[in-house]
Amino acid sequence: MTADLLQRASGVRLAVFDVDGVLTDGKLYFLPDGGEFKTFNTLDGHGIKMLIASGVRTAIISGRKSAVVERRAQNLGIQHLFQGREDKLVVLDQLLAELGLGYEQVAYLGDDLPDLPVIRRVGLGMAVANADAFVRQHAHGVTQARGGEGAAREFCELILRAQGNLEAAQSAYL
Repeated sequence: MTADLLQRASGVRLAVFDVDGVLTDGKLYFLPDGGEFKTFNTLDGHGIKMLIASGVRTAIISGRKSAVVERRAQNLGIQHLFQGREDKLVVLDQLLAELGLGYEQVAYLGDDLPDLPVIRRVGLGMAVANADAFVRQHAHGVTQARGGEGAAREFCELILRAQGNLEAAQSAYL
């Protein structure tokens, strides 16, 4: 974790996540009846809950639409959910106007080309370890963990650490 990443994370007031390939392993599972399912990592989920408890707002912006994602967002307490939106920067613009925040106060975690305009624009734009190589090249930082395997937890803990809240979040369980 570099000093630059910690500096960028110190002012974050909104953390935004992509879903497929970030909160999941990126695989799409389709059932014979046309339904689908996704698997989520509980470590990632608890990281998001700790981030919310520290006062950082959270959002999901996903190009796909899924009832499973809606349920996961509700379970975690994620405040803002946008699905079926490839135009992620447009969505973020609208959300920032609503919340009265600037790009420098946003952290984003993504994995593929549709995430790149947001990654390049926000104060802290990160990619997961198994993200597209071009996306990793243009991100401020890359997680050690792969999408769906703890990358979101790592991202959340970076923000918590930079804001001096990680130790308190962890020690609450001692």
